[in-house]
Amino acid sequence: MRDVKVSLVGYGVVGHGVVDVLNRKKKMLREMGLSLKLISVSDHTGTVFAEDGINAEKILGERTLQNVATCSMKGKEAVSAIDSDLVIEVTPTNIVHGQPGLGHMEAALSSGKHVVTSNKGPLVVSYGRLKKLAEDNGVMLKFEATVGGTMPLISLVERTLGGNTIYGIRGIFNGTCNYILTRMAEEGIPYTHALSEAQDLGMAEADPSYDVEGVDTAGKVVILANALFDMNIKYSDVDVIGITGVTPEALALARKRGYVIKLIGDVPALTVRPMLVPVDSPLAVAGTLNSAAIYTDLSGTITVTGLGAGSIETASAILTDIISIYRTKRIDAIF
Repeated sequence: MRDVKVSLVGYGVVGHGVVDVLNRKKKMLREMGLSLKLISVSDHTGTVFAEDGINAEKILGERTLQNVATCSMKGKEAVSAIDSDLVIEVTPTNIVHGQPGLGHMEAALSSGKHVVTSNKGPLVVSYGRLKKLAEDNGVMLKFEATVGGTMPLISLVERTLGGNTIYGIRGIFNGTCNYILTRMAEEGIPYTHALSEAQDLGMAEADPSYDVEGVDTAGKVVILANALFDMNIKYSDVDVIGITGVTPEALALARKRGYVIKLIGDVPALTVRPMLVPVDSPLAVAGTLNSAAIYTDLSGTITVTGLGAGSIETASAILTDIISIYRTKRIDAIF
């Protein structure tokens, strides 16, 4: 049995999902020979620490850790001070400077701890430095959850499609935008009405600009370009147009001609823009689904579809990354 001490940094919606999923999957993980012990959870109010493992039931009902924190440490201090093997970083994304997540990841990797994250900001701002820190310290940096929700996009390219030349990746990477465009097309309602509906349902933030202006999708394009195509680009290298200018009339005209309009991110073209997609294309998914087409030399076009980034969906991708770390380490030990 492989015992792994885990620290979680960030206790918002995704953090709650991670605690829930790790608790739910204990038995399954043990059957795989992996014992994950969550020994600390940190947010902006403090840290809950238990060397023998945190009782998930005692913290899942708490919106923040303020009432249950056992110490005042937080952020980089907690990451560096707590003796864990792996850090899960799920603080909010900031693609301008990457903080506070960037500092958390740097501290973890420098301390010889694996990092699994759903936080796009640090990878958009400083992927090259983080990758080198991981390599220099003999640990892994995993970030499947940053790009496609439940779509196994990065692992699919790196593992299953190994040996293929990847010509490009094109897809829908934002479930909120896809929901809005779907509702506009189906009901003929204007953008503002569809956005309001998405906000009422909790799919869009009060300030939806990251989603609807294409910022979120562009961040994912940067991550894919740097991680899978070794392009060493910045956010400013991506040509971005969001969905705020799409009208019901444009959607209706597209439908009449056999198309739907989707917000498409494209690598290595480095574009994000509303595009016409044939109604019978695998990319013409509806609602909050994400979908991506991977263009290869040997395997043709591979299309994957999955749910967008809800808390459990994101936690699922994080758990998959954790399992892949220790499976890889086990294979390395054999050879």
